Order: sequence, then C-alpha cells, then structure tokens
Amino acid sequence: MITSKKVRLRKRGLADALDSYIWWTDPELVQLDATPVLTTTFARYLSGYLSEIRYPSPNKYAFAIETLGGKHIGICSYHNINETKGEAEVGIMIGNRDCWDKGYGADAVTTLLNHIYRVTSLNRIYLKTIDSNHRAQRCFKKCGFTPCGHLTKYGYTFVLMEIYRKQWEERQTEKGNSLKTKPPLPANSLS
Repeated sequence: MITSKKVRLRKRGLADALDSYIWWTDPELVQLDATPVLTTTFARYLSGYLSEIRYPSPNKYAFAIETLGGKHIGICSYHNINETKGEAEVGIMIGNRDCWDKGYGADAVTTLLNHIYRVTSLNRIYLKTIDSNHRAQRCFKKCGFTPCGHLTKYGYTFVLMEIYRKQWEERQTEKGNSLKTKPPLPANSLS
C-alpha cells in the first residue's frame, strides 16, 4: 500500500471488481479512455478479473485507488514496460464522479510516478489521452508531463505526453521532496 496526501494505491482485490465493472460499462467513462463499452456479463467479467489478479502480467502493475477513508474511487497502472528503452506507459481512471476535480487524480498520478521512480530504473514514463479530454491533460501537466506528439489509432486522436526521471527529480527538489531512492530493481520484478 502506498499512501499520499489524498489517496492510497493498493493491490486490487475481489471487493473492487463490481466498481471496476460499473466503470467499464459506463459509456461516458470509457469514451474518456477511448475504449469500447464492456458488454459482457458481470460473471464473465469477474472470471477474467480474478484471473488477472491471480496471474498478473509481468509487464503491468495495476493498483486500486482509494481515498484515505477507504473508498475505492479508481484504478491506475503502469504497463508496456520496456527495460531496454527504460520506459513504461501509465494510465488512470477516476471512476467515481464525486471525486472528479478534487485533486484525487493528480495525487494518484504523482504517487504512482514517485513509486515508479523510487523502485525502478525506468527513465521515461509516457501516456496517451484522448485529445478531447482536457481535464486529464490539465491533470497530467500539473503532475509534470509535457505534450510530445499526437497519435491517431482506432479512429481516435490522442495527445502523447511524457516525463523523464530527471524532470521528476528536479520537480521533487523544487518542492523540497526527496525521492529517497532505493537501489533500482528491474521493473518486471515489482509487485
């Protein structure tokens, strides 16, 4: 469990499955992620969800996001880990609309970045967000990401954004935070 000012990032569990299912079947939420609405039954979704928890991919680390009061509000991950290039992609969804525009997303992203840069040797973290999702873009800029291009895929246009370890460390120094890094581990050795 990783605790910050507003949120905790923790391993996903069975109790999170229904919230996740509701979020992935919500047309507005999945449109923000440029993914199709989930149309499967909850039982079928649960089977896949449990399989993903029991047998996680070595190239993806997913977390539940909860408030400090213990309310499950979203999910985040880093994935597409490429040790050779020293990079990974991040993604986030704050599924609970009551928590939008209250700083939970930025706190979760900042906490995830801090975790990645403390325990891995990765140098570049990148993301893509649908070009019309201005809320997400503001959040990512607040966290230090800078736009680095555009991508058209599956009929959607995405803004590509990135942050490098050096930029992150400089931001932390400016804020008076220390990364207190441990010796880096290969990204695929984390859980």
